[in-house]
Amino acid sequence: MKKTWLVAPLTALMALSSTQAFAAQELTVYTAFETDMLAKFKTGFEKANPDIKIKWVRDSTGIMTAKLLAEKSNPRADVVWGLAGSSMALLKEEGVLKPYQPKELSKIHSNLIDPQANPAWFGNDAFFNAVCFNEKVAKQLGLSKPNTWDDLLKPEYKGHIAMPNPASSGTGYMQVSAWLQTMGEQKGWDYMAKLDQNIAHYTHSGSKPCVQAGMGEVAIGISMAIRGAKLKSQGAPIDIILPEGGVGWEAEAVGLVNTQSDAAKRLVDWSLSKDANQLYNEFYPVVGHKDVNKPVKNYPNVQQAMVKMDFSRMAVSREDVLKTWSDKFDAKSEPRS
Repeated sequence: MKKTWLVAPLTALMALSSTQAFAAQELTVYTAFETDMLAKFKTGFEKANPDIKIKWVRDSTGIMTAKLLAEKSNPRADVVWGLAGSSMALLKEEGVLKPYQPKELSKIHSNLIDPQANPAWFGNDAFFNAVCFNEKVAKQLGLSKPNTWDDLLKPEYKGHIAMPNPASSGTGYMQVSAWLQTMGEQKGWDYMAKLDQNIAHYTHSGSKPCVQAGMGEVAIGISMAIRGAKLKSQGAPIDIILPEGGVGWEAEAVGLVNTQSDAAKRLVDWSLSKDANQLYNEFYPVVGHKDVNKPVKNYPNVQQAMVKMDFSRMAVSREDVLKTWSDKFDAKSEPRS
């Protein structure tokens, strides 16, 4: 009887301990990754960390950035994973993201890491612009192949170019930012004023100008390089050009909000691992890890054309830049659907 009396509470205690041991901790992760990526990233992390579960909160970059800023005094996110570098720079400046030193940070490309003191965001992948040039249409119209940004100012291209509206497309904004940063403010706006004379229309989608070029609706689309590569692989008669002077690009990055959570730190660490980057590489040709670089068919060597982008400047000047651009050029924007 004495042994039975001792065994019962001991068994209950072991059961309770077992339940506590296997009760996974939940992390709230804010993201702007495309929805078709989330399950793969969640599965990869949770397989490596079975005691932690991810709860995604997802929206577009602009909305997610605004949400994080609104919650600044009462943060609800543990980690931000998959948000544009320019947004991450703003979130750091506003105190939402906290400085952190991830494991194996030395294996991440330095130009994808927060360049300021006490870094708080770290690149997972990068996406780029390019010029999609329809060779078939160009031959029919007698258009020469552009090699530089200045070439696009030639009178022969009048009415044959499409590009994204930067006020509605992050792809458009990163190219406008690249021109302003590489040419300087005055020369950048002067360049865009001259280019506007050759623009057929501005789209509200970053990939649409390349799609239109691929279909022959325009001869030239300033657009997403990855879209151009996919269209060319599908048989579109386009050349993917990286103009001399370099192309605009953005990073998608990870950052820590909840510094009190060891699980959140483990997620940031894992998101920079080789395993995580191999998952990114299934969607993005250029990823953060130096040892992960699976090539994508017809995708140009964009890394050689990357201009130096100041993401902090992009963040703080965004409102003023978009107002100026809209005042000058919005008349040629396509109607919003």
